[in-house]
Amino acid sequence: MNSYQNFPLDVAKGIKMLVLDVDGVLTEGHVTMTDSGDEIKNFNVRDGHGIKMLQRAGIEVAILTGRKSKVVAHRAADLGIQYLIQGSLRKADGLKNLCEQAGISPDDCAYMGDDVIDLPAMRQCRLQTAPCNAFVGVLKHAAWVSEYAGGQGAVRQLCEGLILANGGWEEILEQAYGVTPQDCGW
Repeated sequence: MNSYQNFPLDVAKGIKMLVLDVDGVLTEGHVTMTDSGDEIKNFNVRDGHGIKMLQRAGIEVAILTGRKSKVVAHRAADLGIQYLIQGSLRKADGLKNLCEQAGISPDDCAYMGDDVIDLPAMRQCRLQTAPCNAFVGVLKHAAWVSEYAGGQGAVRQLCEGLILANGGWEEILEQAYGVTPQDCGW
C-alpha cells in the first residue's frame, strides 16, 4: 500500500516533537572511518529541508542516537536541532530525558527508528514510524512505514506528513513553493 495514502493523519495531529535516530534513519546506515579515526556520515539534504520546514511549522525535532559522533553534533547544529542525546544505549531513558527537557510527554512525540535499540522508545511515543529498510522487527511495530529508505527521503516524507496533519501545509509549502499536497504525492 502507498505510504502516502496510509499515513495516520489523525494520530499525527497534535504531535509536538519528532524524535529521530541517526544511523539508518538520517543516514543510510553506513559509517565510514578514516585512518585517523574520524567518522564520515552522509546526510540527505532533502531530509534536512524537511526538518527545517517541520520546525517552521512549530514542531520540534530531536535526535536520539546510541552512538557518539562529532559529525552528528555538527549536523544537529546546522539544522538548528536543540534537543540532542548521543550515546544513549537505553533509548527509553533517552526519550524520557528529551521529553523532560522539552516539557512534553512521549504521547506528544513521533519517533522514527530502524533497529531494535529504538523499540523501547518508539513504543512510548504516540506515532511509531520507520524507513522501509528498517530491521524486520521494527517494521512489525511501526504504525507507519515510509516508502523511502533511511538516508534517502524517509525523514522528509515523515516531516511532510506531520506538516499536513497539523495544518501547516498551506503556509509552509504551498505559499512558499507553490506545491499542493497532491503535487508531492499526498
